[in-house]
Amino acid sequence: MKILVVHNAYTQPGGEDVVFHAEIALLEAHGHQVVRYTADNHDLRDSARASVAARTIWNGASLRDVRALIRQTRPDLMHVHNTFPLISPTVYHAAQAEGVRVVQTLHNFRLICPNAMLRRAGHTCEECVGTSTRWPGVVHGCYRGSRAATGVIAAMLTTHGVLGTWRHKIDRYIALSEFAKSKFVQDGWPEAKIVVKPNFVECEPPVRNAPGDYVLFVGRLSQEKGLSTLLRAMATMSHPPLLKIAGQGPLMDAGGPATRIEWLGQQTREQTLALMCGASMLIMPSEWYEGMPLTIVEAFAMGLPVITSRIGTMAEMVSHGLTGLLFPPGDANALADTIGWALAHPGEMEAIAVRARQEFDCKYTPEHNYRRLMEIYHGALS
Repeated sequence: MKILVVHNAYTQPGGEDVVFHAEIALLEAHGHQVVRYTADNHDLRDSARASVAARTIWNGASLRDVRALIRQTRPDLMHVHNTFPLISPTVYHAAQAEGVRVVQTLHNFRLICPNAMLRRAGHTCEECVGTSTRWPGVVHGCYRGSRAATGVIAAMLTTHGVLGTWRHKIDRYIALSEFAKSKFVQDGWPEAKIVVKPNFVECEPPVRNAPGDYVLFVGRLSQEKGLSTLLRAMATMSHPPLLKIAGQGPLMDAGGPATRIEWLGQQTREQTLALMCGASMLIMPSEWYEGMPLTIVEAFAMGLPVITSRIGTMAEMVSHGLTGLLFPPGDANALADTIGWALAHPGEMEAIAVRARQEFDCKYTPEHNYRRLMEIYHGALS
């Protein structure tokens, strides 16, 4: 099979970029031909705001380029990861005009929420869900605190809603979880077109000895990731464990009990996996609707117990008491109690670690992902 894969890369690489490259490598490893059509947000630095706004809504160059690329390479199918902001949804029109079926991965909530997070002012927000214009997001300036910038995204979403792009130009949507699918269905998207396929990671079986003497946080050091909640939880514990924090972000200097916290800064993937192998548990106190945290998948692969918030996809991925532990998002006292319980019950946590690795083997391996991806592709083609 020949697949045209489309992606607009972010200035700061994130999970979507990782999945884009990983799925291409997976397809090529199984003998498929992959044609790439990409853009990079680093190019925004040299572009005028008005030009970027117009291209976000309708990029005629992308339309022409993709039609020409399809005629040249004749792919069986087009798989889109991200079109925002430079590529634009015109690529769906290009594919349909050339008779090529389209699959779109819903990595986040951009198509129903201008800031893609369903979060505002530090709290979950679903005011735009079910609206046709996403006007609440414009009023609140949800994208980067700017009504003008949010208005561009709202205009893009509204324009392509009117044109029928979302409903008629895309044959299959891939949601990363049942929770994410439910939000799009709640917004009025065609349920029959949305299938669920989680992300995957490629990890060798871990070499783990006894549980380590520290707990681990991995991620962006920002408010929505729940780091402040974790620091408050640590401060309330009479005998807190050593906490190692891997990542960078605005809360880098948030402080805390310095003698029991190591700020490691940004780590490579290899360094992160090594940290997971030496930790007693991963703590992911995120307070927003994560798409599908690869960090949890990697922890499962390493046989590392996870403590995470009971919210969104994370509450779907982690079964309380079986593959990890859950606590109410934003509740520092509950998190402290959960960490304390985990430290006091090493036998139960070791059993959770074993089941976490089993969960990875059942759901998140490259082999499982490839089979599911092929099912989705053939479903779109039929």
